[in-house]
Amino acid sequence: MGAVKKDVTMATEITQDPGAEAGTGLVAGAESEDSELNVIDLDASENYFNREISLLQFNYRVLKQALDTTHPLINRLIFCCIFSSNMDEFFEIRVAGLRQQMKYGRETVGMDGLMPEQALAEISRVAHEYIQEQYEILNNVLIPEMEKEDIHFVRRREWTPAQAEWVRNYFEDEILPVVSPIGLDPSHPFPRLVNKSLNFIVELDGKDAFGRETGLAIVPAPRSLPRLVRLPDEVCTGGENLVFLSSMIHAHADELFPGMEVKGCYQFRLTRNADLELEDDLEDLASALRGELLSRRFGDGVRLEVADNCPEELTQFLLTEFGLTERDLYRVHGPVNLTRLMAVSGLVDRPDLNYSAFSPSIPKQIRSKDSMFDSISKRPILLLHPFENFSPVVDLLRQAAKDPHVLAIRQTLYRTGVDSEIVAALADAAQRGKEVTAVIELRARFSEAENLELASRLQEAGVIVVYGVVGYKTHSKMILVVRREEGRLRRYVHLGTGNYHAGNARLYTDYSYMTCDESIGDDVNKLFQQLTGMGKALKIKKLFHAPFTLHSRLLELIEREAALGEKGRLVFKFNSLTEPQLIKALYRASQAGVQIDLIIRGICCLRPGVPGLSENIRVRSIIGRFLEHTRVYYFGNSGRPQVYCSSADGMERNLLSRVEVAFPIEDPDLVARLREDLDTYLADNCQSWELQPDGQYVQNQPAEGEDRFASQLVLLERLAGKP
Repeated sequence: MGAVKKDVTMATEITQDPGAEAGTGLVAGAESEDSELNVIDLDASENYFNREISLLQFNYRVLKQALDTTHPLINRLIFCCIFSSNMDEFFEIRVAGLRQQMKYGRETVGMDGLMPEQALAEISRVAHEYIQEQYEILNNVLIPEMEKEDIHFVRRREWTPAQAEWVRNYFEDEILPVVSPIGLDPSHPFPRLVNKSLNFIVELDGKDAFGRETGLAIVPAPRSLPRLVRLPDEVCTGGENLVFLSSMIHAHADELFPGMEVKGCYQFRLTRNADLELEDDLEDLASALRGELLSRRFGDGVRLEVADNCPEELTQFLLTEFGLTERDLYRVHGPVNLTRLMAVSGLVDRPDLNYSAFSPSIPKQIRSKDSMFDSISKRPILLLHPFENFSPVVDLLRQAAKDPHVLAIRQTLYRTGVDSEIVAALADAAQRGKEVTAVIELRARFSEAENLELASRLQEAGVIVVYGVVGYKTHSKMILVVRREEGRLRRYVHLGTGNYHAGNARLYTDYSYMTCDESIGDDVNKLFQQLTGMGKALKIKKLFHAPFTLHSRLLELIEREAALGEKGRLVFKFNSLTEPQLIKALYRASQAGVQIDLIIRGICCLRPGVPGLSENIRVRSIIGRFLEHTRVYYFGNSGRPQVYCSSADGMERNLLSRVEVAFPIEDPDLVARLREDLDTYLADNCQSWELQPDGQYVQNQPAEGEDRFASQLVLLERLAGKP
């Protein structure tokens, strides 16, 4: 990658056109000495965006990366697939939650004023629009561009005789032995299909061996088989040639029903409610969770995707069978399971069409020392992944496991992976006789089964495993190492904004902070006491921790900036912002004249740029190669900045019903470094999207004569080693 050079100015110098005016929730106010004032009602629904629609807009920004030619072609296809994966989760959790409210008569009005029924109607309208555009991008842009690069998705009508013969052999050898067609009749009712599985509804004519002629059958595609298969070179004339599993099943559906005529075969896919509901008074969380995981595969239907050539009567039959309506139906022109197209990156050997490799750097402070303990004792360490290597975090645990002076290790685990080096180091430490405690959050969404397996492995190694606090997800990222040095105990701490997952550390931007500060070490020790034991909340010196002090301290510090008026300064970087009290505090700070920049990747319910309410607030979303995941709170504090990194977003769940930690960065050089990082994001003119007062996001573009300034690329050039 070529070097990108640009002077990064402090965010106070960056202003944006507020765009079209929006409603401001004005109510009549009292008269001042000079004029009659209008007082804005901060609770007015028009001052807030709908959470679900905002999340859909984030997914759309991800989809638009598929059209950005600065990304390599295969990565553009992957963005298209990520959009599908994100939409799956959106329906499984967010849409399912709204439907559950209506099903059980527990409707609640969002702060935007929409009832669940209204929100679902708008979601359907927007989601249909986005998904239609997704398939247009796939069919009219990505596939033609891949054809130009000699990468072919070979359709049935295009198979040569040699390819057709290879497909027939593959079908008979790999598909036929494991597929289970299900004829529909009184003794074979409609099967209970697994969530998000690929299925076919088949129209039949004729009678079978038993004289049955129901005319319909369901064929579930075996989940063990790949959805995309590479044709061997010997049956192709060149290039990379890929064929869909669905095409193979379509082509040979008649072999599944010998002696009968297949009149039609059509793909469909059902998305189900996949949220888990656990009671707060469980005696055994692990056992209850195992039971709930089985039900996740068969929750209520929330969305039906069908091939757009499926006859209307069959589509209506499926809708009725799943208890869905036209609003829940998505007719698509192409495969119904686009997420599986991610397999292209593994099937096609074209490094020129993928992101170039890079080598995450390791700071000199660490490279020059053999011992992580020596490095940390000199001064605290701040790493920004993936630009800087995750390996020092692993090294800290490895060295702690082997160090005879280390007495105890405690760690929270949210998403880690059973086979990770982190887990291996904890198991090694326990087997060496150290006191090792792991607080595992079993309810990390879609990682529950993996975390149950992880807990079993660690317990077998002798690790003390606890599952946190029922009703409060343990989302904080903490490691505590207790080491005996010169006759006294010293605590070494790692605190992070992201998960202890080496794979994610290559894809997500996250901060890692390592210190032996006595107060922070004492705070972390008390937090572990609260998680593993019982008792009143302990007094914490430096950390903010949810659900006890984080929310209130954030509000206090925002109010302090508001008291400074135009001299105040706030920069927050979140994944999402939804918590009403936090939003109102930001509105009040803006009204006081504080300049506020919010870097929010995903959901934002705050409406920026509204005169009299939020004209001093700017909101931007950064979408690029890496998933922005860092959480940073920057308070100007009259020229003496206070900066915190955190595991917590600006959401109700993070601030009020999870175990979260915000930790101060006090070293002046590290504070300056964090400010520089934030300024880099605020100067982005091509991978950033500005939220407008009307709720739309507009992608920034370089001004005439201005160079592109992509924040992630700048950080990559600044921090990462060259490949």
